Amino acid sequence: MSIGLIGRKVGMTQVFQDDGTMIPVSVVAIQPNTVTRLRTPERDGYAAIQLGTEPGKKLTKPETGQLRDLPKVALIREFRVEDLAAYQVGQTLDVSLFAPGDLVHVTGTSKGKGFAGTIKRHNFHRGPKTHGSDHHREPGSIGPGTTPGRVYRGSRMSGHMGDERVTVKKLQVVRADLDRNLLLVKGSVPGALHALVLVKKA
Repeated sequence: MSIGLIGRKVGMTQVFQDDGTMIPVSVVAIQPNTVTRLRTPERDGYAAIQLGTEPGKKLTKPETGQLRDLPKVALIREFRVEDLAAYQVGQTLDVSLFAPGDLVHVTGTSKGKGFAGTIKRHNFHRGPKTHGSDHHREPGSIGPGTTPGRVYRGSRMSGHMGDERVTVKKLQVVRADLDRNLLLVKGSVPGALHALVLVKKA
């Protein structure tokens, strides 16, 4: 349980180090996040910080009432923490929360691949292409015959692929650009361009 920030995936690029080595990095745009609410164990049963970002969207009356004296933010997410003493409602958090070398967990919604077969979805092997075989990309047998006389639940088959919540753990922060509100993270992060991601300390 650690604090994090709400951002959006911008894309990928590369950074060259002083010794000439190249590091592939994902660029995450993180606008300043505002603390909109503190969840306390006494009132809510758990300790968490509610953060909001991207102001300017037209809100409903309940949302407006919750954000009385705060920026009218469109995106609100919670991060569970152990100690609330260092945070207060209205406080602003930005990319200075992270430093080069820090390890972070990045959570997002992976790219949707649509309906996929077993070869693409589960890395099954294909069948032979010669000697009269017509079994090229079929999944093959899906279970025994009389016993148990059914297909086991959870068998790997064709189906919907992607478009699910994914967390990539322990990615290294390469650079935190305070002037442009950008965070450069080594490696890839889940989601398409401009997808919402949550970056929190490992």
